[in-house]
Amino acid sequence: MADPSSYRPRPGEIPDSPGVYRFRDEHRRVIYVGKAKSLRQRLANYFQDLAGLHPRTRTMVTTAASVEWTVVSTEVEALQLEYSWIKEYDPRFNVKYRDDKSYPYLAVTMNEEYPRVQVMRGHKKKGVRYFGPYGHAWAIRDTVDLLLRVFPVRTCSAGVFKNAARTGRPCLLGYIGKCSAPCVGRVTEEEHRELAEEFSDFMTGRTGTYIRRLEKQMTDAAEEMEYERAARLRDDIEALRKAMEKSAVVLADATDADLIAVAEDELEAAVQIFHVRGGRVRGQRGWVTDKVEDVTTPALVEHALQQLYGEETGDSVPKEVLVPALPDPLEPVQQWLTDRRGANVSLRIPQRGDKKSLMETVARNAQQSLILHKTKRASDLTTRSRALEEISEALGLDSAPLRIECYDISHLQGDDVVASMVVFEDGLSRKSEYRRFQIKGFEGQDDVRSMHEVITRRFRRYLAEKEKTGEWADGEELSDLKDEEGRPKRFAYPPQLVVVDGGQPQVAAAQRALDELGIDDIAVCGLAKRLEEVWLPDEDDPVVLPRTSEGLYLLQRVRDEAHRFAITYQRTKRAKRFRASPLDDVPGLGETRKQALIKHFGSVKKLRSATIDQICEVPGIGRKTAEAIAVALAQAAPAAPAVNTATGEIMEDTEDTEDTEDTEDTEETEATEEDGTPGTTAGAPGEPVPAGAPDERRGQDT
Repeated sequence: MADPSSYRPRPGEIPDSPGVYRFRDEHRRVIYVGKAKSLRQRLANYFQDLAGLHPRTRTMVTTAASVEWTVVSTEVEALQLEYSWIKEYDPRFNVKYRDDKSYPYLAVTMNEEYPRVQVMRGHKKKGVRYFGPYGHAWAIRDTVDLLLRVFPVRTCSAGVFKNAARTGRPCLLGYIGKCSAPCVGRVTEEEHRELAEEFSDFMTGRTGTYIRRLEKQMTDAAEEMEYERAARLRDDIEALRKAMEKSAVVLADATDADLIAVAEDELEAAVQIFHVRGGRVRGQRGWVTDKVEDVTTPALVEHALQQLYGEETGDSVPKEVLVPALPDPLEPVQQWLTDRRGANVSLRIPQRGDKKSLMETVARNAQQSLILHKTKRASDLTTRSRALEEISEALGLDSAPLRIECYDISHLQGDDVVASMVVFEDGLSRKSEYRRFQIKGFEGQDDVRSMHEVITRRFRRYLAEKEKTGEWADGEELSDLKDEEGRPKRFAYPPQLVVVDGGQPQVAAAQRALDELGIDDIAVCGLAKRLEEVWLPDEDDPVVLPRTSEGLYLLQRVRDEAHRFAITYQRTKRAKRFRASPLDDVPGLGETRKQALIKHFGSVKKLRSATIDQICEVPGIGRKTAEAIAVALAQAAPAAPAVNTATGEIMEDTEDTEDTEDTEDTEETEATEEDGTPGTTAGAPGEPVPAGAPDERRGQDT
């Protein structure tokens, strides 16, 4: 525990101007970010008698080891910088709403040649129109299914679209009239874009125009005795009305507004937001936070506004934002919202009428959300605490292991040997800290040597980070590295417990690696799958935890997560190796020109039979490159033909069907490799091993 007086700035050092300040702990990690109209007055409040501070503030200043600040010109700039730093550093003592980007939106990709309607999550992309957020993805799909009768916009992926264009046959939606099938030329690009525009207009609340237009067309068709067309239009009108009924009118004046309500107690706060567009509730979302700092209701509202609009611009910020309490001061926040919208934004408390009634409904939702969360969290916190205490007692640790790292090795009969590192903090997974390793020290299958290499590499990096910051050198000051301004360094923080997937040999290898590095303050254990035994270094007998033990259950979850992450990475590497092409060996031939070659000839088989002159016809391919391609393909043995095992029939050469289409990412990057190279995980966590395929888990336990 640090004494705040040990790092208190000298009198006169702190400027009396607007700015943003950061408290850092002994590891240089940013633990709190705040803003102030006057830095001198605000920071003075933290360096008073500890007995007069709020308990949470007292904990923060005694955890901190230094404070620094940045001066800005205006309070609006301070607000923006505070938001940016909270996003960047993720300080443990700041209010954080545990929701972020999990809610699904209905998106129309107007930035594509043929706009697509789809469900999207995550960060918003430029050129895409978003509607929502919705509570569930199925609610979006129900709405889209109704609207496609009237606005048959494309909903298929890029792969399906290109395949339909290549074969000249639309998908099922094209046949049943729920897609205009631009892939096969039923409508032009301009006609399809107009449909997407009309779909977007309807979703923004301009519904009356389309209903009246369809009713007139239905009447005209009936008068001309085109009864089938009139019936179809009648059904279209009914579909639109059903879609409209899914969001009832709550404000009669077609208002565009967001309503924010807060329910709180001494420890936690719940925020509920209703998104009203065109007088209808178009979406709802909710956040819950621990009140780790001494924060008032106006401050909670300000944090919610930062979370909600920090990355939004234009019409995503409505003209009117209704709140239960106004931030203090109000002007900088209102100006910040106006800047993000590009037009005036009204931030106020509703006083009467429909808006006040709707705000009461939002407040009731916030209160119910807080009650439900506390009911679930009480049990969850108790269980996690008990699990950590049981692990501490079973392994003879001095304190509960608040940070646990688990390592697992995965391979396929000695090929593509990889390892995973997963991190659990306070009993919960922290995926941003996950890491992946390629085994580089040797070839073949040896789980014990692999474990020794991985532990050595991980903790050698930890020692390097400590040496670089000067933490362990007596009398040496901390280095001020610009590229590590409080940002989480990949291997900077040690665990209290290292868990390895395996038995005595793997545990011994991990402990030997730590001993060789001179690290003696990190506990090691192993969890063997066979009997779920916990092995400790230099112990002949395992520790057997009861099957009903919460501690054993937590260790199993940690081990299983490490196993899942390792197998996911191993399958990714294996899939890349299987997809290798003879063109990969041609020097200077990049992905763009390889794609151009395959697109021009249709397959590697046809490319192999082409002459050098024919290869030169491909844009960007010169004579010298064409000769290198011909040599590489001639040296590569063609793949054996596929055989239908049921009939004995020899199938078409698999190279004829080589897929060159662009595929869409289906999963966000979960971690980086040990050398810092970004990687995208692939394959579902529960993906089954194909029948007859070797199990990459073989040999991991003793």
